[in-house]
Amino acid sequence: MPFPTAATTALNITDNGATLSRNAAPHRKNAAQRSRSDSPYQQRTTQRDNPTQLLIKQAVDYLIQQLEAGKSESLTAYLSAMARFHSYSFGNILQIARQRPTATRVAGIRTWNKMGRFVRKGEKGIQILAPMVGYRSNRKDTAAEPEPETKQQSVLIGFRAVYVFDVVQTEGADLPEFEHSIAGEVGEHRDRLIDFLAQQNIALEFNEKIAPALGVSYGGKIALLPGQSKAEEFISLVHETAHELLHKAERRTMTTQTVRETEAEAVAFIVGQAVGLEMGNASSDYIQMYAGNATLLAESLEVIQRTASIILRAIRPEEAEREPIAAAS
Repeated sequence: MPFPTAATTALNITDNGATLSRNAAPHRKNAAQRSRSDSPYQQRTTQRDNPTQLLIKQAVDYLIQQLEAGKSESLTAYLSAMARFHSYSFGNILQIARQRPTATRVAGIRTWNKMGRFVRKGEKGIQILAPMVGYRSNRKDTAAEPEPETKQQSVLIGFRAVYVFDVVQTEGADLPEFEHSIAGEVGEHRDRLIDFLAQQNIALEFNEKIAPALGVSYGGKIALLPGQSKAEEFISLVHETAHELLHKAERRTMTTQTVRETEAEAVAFIVGQAVGLEMGNASSDYIQMYAGNATLLAESLEVIQRTASIILRAIRPEEAEREPIAAAS
């Protein structure tokens, strides 16, 4: 089964990937680099810019300041936010990570009130953007109808700032569902990920000959080293799945093999953390996505978030039941 159109369009990514850090097969040659003006991360400083893109630019600029100040853990905090809020828009994830890196569950005041919790007095909200939807009337006059028929069509008319609050900023009724944790167990996520690969016509095999590599992505096929622990095998599989999703199509900007490996590892970090595995905090590793190129960093973060979200939706069908806490914004 091919990717849904929306997913394919959202990814817009390049090159068959392999696993350098896992001693995998080499990548194919990079696609030719496009003009920098093709990147949506360039020249976003006028008042006419889309507010969501300005939001992203501000967050990325702030992150770069942190990285250049030697605070590589800030990038790990952004990836952790992607794990916790993967159903939110990319720009809002960056906003949450920037304003409150320790946030775990966020919602608006009304949502918290409905759940029996109330925001503490004096708490500062986390500003994100919410879409404003209007309605346009389409009138259809026909001779057979004495009165014109009016149909309402919803249209996006802009964005507005709204505020959400982390659960630690609230008090009230207990939320036992927040206490659930897989605590290092893969559970059914492995099987669901394998099913997802089959739906995408990506073959999976176990092959001792790839040793010492733990996993290899060939483009349409993934090979895993047999004998890994369940948790390590799952993360290896997520890493190679990320290569399959991330590195097949043409990319807006040129990437190196190191960047591609770091992107795949970042996706594995997000997915593993989201399902409750201990992933560590290898901050110094993720900084390799930057290397002084702000455009590439912004692009990498966006495709990482979208790829992780695709995988998480595939292996966590219960996500829809967790609204409104994890509602997209």
